[in-house]
Amino acid sequence: MSYDLSRLGWDATFASAYRTFDRPDAVPGRVLRADRGICTVLDAAGVSRASLAGGVLLGAARDPATLPCAGDWVVLRRWPDRRVTVECVLPRRTALIRRTADKDASGQVLAANMDTVAVVEPIHPEPDDARIERLLALAWESGAKPVLLLTKSDTAADPAAVARQITALAPGVPVVAVSVPRGLGVDEVRAYAGSGRTLALLGRSGAGKSTLANALAGTAVMPVQAIRDADGKGRHTTAYRSLVPLPGGGAVLDTPGIRGVGLLDTAAGLDRAFADVAALAAACRFGDCRHDGEPGCAVSAALADGSLSPRRLASWRKLHREVDVESARQSARLAEAAGHRRRRP
Repeated sequence: MSYDLSRLGWDATFASAYRTFDRPDAVPGRVLRADRGICTVLDAAGVSRASLAGGVLLGAARDPATLPCAGDWVVLRRWPDRRVTVECVLPRRTALIRRTADKDASGQVLAANMDTVAVVEPIHPEPDDARIERLLALAWESGAKPVLLLTKSDTAADPAAVARQITALAPGVPVVAVSVPRGLGVDEVRAYAGSGRTLALLGRSGAGKSTLANALAGTAVMPVQAIRDADGKGRHTTAYRSLVPLPGGGAVLDTPGIRGVGLLDTAAGLDRAFADVAALAAACRFGDCRHDGEPGCAVSAALADGSLSPRRLASWRKLHREVDVESARQSARLAEAAGHRRRRP
């Protein structure tokens, strides 16, 4: 039995990148799940468990973000003793990266090579505006196209009205109300994971990501748990990132629920997530306008006429400060590393 990798998104671009590594004992495959030092990989012959080759481990020691993750296309090598190793990670087309909480604030790759990132936010007890904005910035920065899914919509009297209200937080992003028990919006979501396409699910624990992944797969592929009625939160049922191939082709990439999302270097993604505020800032009379009452300030004018909410402006400023601080930290780390290299005998 063989699997057609084009159903998972293998195309001429990835095939061209693989050509350098093509040899009789090598095959391309896609990572379904990455554990500590071991990957579950699907290739044309089926599913294999593969360890990481020395070159991959050496590269990861220099940059942890190069470790294979769910969604990566990799080069597999099959050895005479039946061992299988991941020899190389092919260049990523898109990558969902968040800042880690360690001292060096390095980047953690949550998912790779997805076409669409679905920010999953439950309607019950109520959507969190700031979390939606932060996750959309992360989604835009990945290079994939974002979509906002409002799950548990059967708990709202008028989910369409809630979706219309939330649209203001997501300029240029489709907003879909979803209820798996009622089948609301599921077919619309399935269209984002058609043959050859990958949909990544991003959101907090209890948002309904695994329930939605199961609905798209048509079977229980991810464990789910009940949420608390008081606050709508759930435990971290999904403890790992997993790429799930779908019966009709395509794949859904389920990620663990995340309590906090640090932005690494997402200035471009932030401008896309806050396209309305960025457009106002660009229309100010002065290029260095601080949007604090200066003459000709389009942002202040929008605040005055009510077309821009103070909360959204405050969120935009907060996230920009976070990105600026991280950018300065990265520059300092690069300068320090360059200094170490110059001082070597």
